[in-house]
Amino acid sequence: MPDLIHQFIVHSAQVTPDAPALLFKEQSFSYAQLQYEVDAAANALLGLGIAPGERVAVYLPKQPETVFSLFGAATAGACFVPINPLLKPRQLAHILPHCNVRVLITSVPRLETLLPTLATCTDLHTIILVEEQIPKSARALPQKLLSYAEFCRLPSGGKMPHRRIDTDMTAILYTSGSTGNPKGVVLSHRNMVAGA
Repeated sequence: MPDLIHQFIVHSAQVTPDAPALLFKEQSFSYAQLQYEVDAAANALLGLGIAPGERVAVYLPKQPETVFSLFGAATAGACFVPINPLLKPRQLAHILPHCNVRVLITSVPRLETLLPTLATCTDLHTIILVEEQIPKSARALPQKLLSYAEFCRLPSGGKMPHRRIDTDMTAILYTSGSTGNPKGVVLSHRNMVAGA
């Protein structure tokens, strides 16, 4: 059994590379293709200078880039923070600065709802948008903006994934915060592997 959550994909890509791993509408990704996309996201995060355990927030609905980004962050040795797309702006305004997000992967419509919040996200240095077009309203942001396609073409700069062990943090999952601010639940690779 794998020790780290992203090793499930690595193992399946080695054993059954052509087996379907991910289905989305009319798209199908084999385990080999999924591994390729996850590695591209991991290399790009390393190229952006992500450090061990630094937070990568993913604020997207269920779509391929969500999977690539979450597992790419784990592969790079970062910590992924999936953000529920149903949360309200006040909840988002709490989460992003609370866990010191460094990279945010989202969509243009979701970015529009975050614009008032981003000023309080002092650790956030890069925003990746799944669309090709960057809206004019976002061009004034201090953060670096990239399309997902540009992001995936970034080289790692020769940086190797950060070494992680099973007890290292790999994810922070936030509660809905229905009775107050959302609470972050820290999960290790061991927690995630046991759950899987």
